[in-house]
Amino acid sequence: MTARIEQLSAALSQCLSGKIRSQQEDVGELTIEVAAADLHDVCLQLRDHESLAFDQLIDLCGVDYSAYGEVEWETDTATFDGFSRGVEPATNGRLKFGDDIPEHNTDRPRYGVVYHLLSVKLNHRLRLRVYTEDDAMPMVDSVMDVWRVADWFEREAFDLFGIHFEGHPDLRRILTDYGFVGHPFRKDFPLSGNVEMRYDLEQKRVIYQPVSIEPRVLVPRVIRHDNRYLNPEEDEA
Repeated sequence: MTARIEQLSAALSQCLSGKIRSQQEDVGELTIEVAAADLHDVCLQLRDHESLAFDQLIDLCGVDYSAYGEVEWETDTATFDGFSRGVEPATNGRLKFGDDIPEHNTDRPRYGVVYHLLSVKLNHRLRLRVYTEDDAMPMVDSVMDVWRVADWFEREAFDLFGIHFEGHPDLRRILTDYGFVGHPFRKDFPLSGNVEMRYDLEQKRVIYQPVSIEPRVLVPRVIRHDNRYLNPEEDEA
């Protein structure tokens, strides 16, 4: 841990005593986790305390932690063994047509919100994470009154993940249509969506209808018969 990170860590521990659930360093940046109930007060402290001075919200994004850590693309040994997809049964890293939706790991809440903060004055960066308390109705406080730029960021997280931001004055979809069904960045959202739209010549307007795409696996399962996939016994034979 560098001297700058140690200084920031000490300031966080002093200013937010008792409100930091976890703190860790990765790629030269700190990530702290706080409870949803403490989010707004913590953000005010991060912005206003002179030893923190996080005056800019760089980004805000939602996260769906269902099936977290389960992947199809194991790349650590890809140079010698190839990618796992195509030669091994698919996992729940990405749902395909016909796959059952995996049960959510109850060790952590399903949805979270991540805030990326910058202190221009002190040249510090910080990642703040909060989990929603209710998976059925994910909700956290809005931080628009702390950082005005959170307006569209929160609308985007609401649109794509269905996370509600309590206190947002205009929480509505921003990337999808007003009549869009579901939240497309949730991991249980079907790859082909729920509805499609087309222009109806008789009604002379755009209409919505059920998806007409035939279910199919987008990436075929391919087995290559070369030395990456042959066993030593087969090589000797």
